[in-house]
Parts: sequence; C-alpha cells; structure tokens
Amino acid sequence: MFEKNLEIGFLLDFYGDVLSERKRTVLDYYYNNDLSLAEIAEEIGISRQGVRELIKKSADELLFYEEKLGLAKRFRAAEGQAKALLAMMERAEVSDGILAAARELMETVKG
Repeated sequence: MFEKNLEIGFLLDFYGDVLSERKRTVLDYYYNNDLSLAEIAEEIGISRQGVRELIKKSADELLFYEEKLGLAKRFRAAEGQAKALLAMMERAEVSDGILAAARELMETVKG
C-alpha cells in the first residue's frame, strides 16, 4: 500500500520551487488537493503507476534537499522559539520582566 507521508507536503512548501513543474504539480495534486493516483493519472495523461513513481521520486528529491539544507527543521525550531518567547512575554508584567524572559529564552537556545 502506498501511504502518504505528510512531511512531504510540508517540504513541498519549502523546496517546491526547485522541482520541475510536472513534479511540483503532481505533488500539489496529491498532497494539497488530495487527488487519488487515478485522478492525477487522468489529469496529466500517464498511468497510475507512473504517477506513483513520480510521487516517489519527487518525495525523495525533497527529502534530499531537506537533508542537505535543513530549512524546514530550522523553520520549526525558530517557530518553537518564537512561541516560547511569546509565552514568556505574556507572563511578563513589566519591561524588566520582558528582558528577563528574553535572557531565559537565549539560554534555552544556547543550551
């Protein structure tokens, strides 16, 4: 059974522009528009097996880019840090508290 790896949909947002138009379109149909392999095959004029292979090759390419560049990983880390900072700032009652929260976050990032 061919199962969706939802991480690929996320990586498509980061690296989709480096894929060929055909690969990007097929992944968009599959992950963002939730089309079946048969629906995609009919839409682009290849076999269902051809669509499956194209999805697999495209997904491998996205995983390669993430392994080498790590943009999605860094984005998630920055997002986590921003959420932590926001939570600390919400708890802070005075400007000195904001400074202390910022220092605490910096220590978390370093450590």
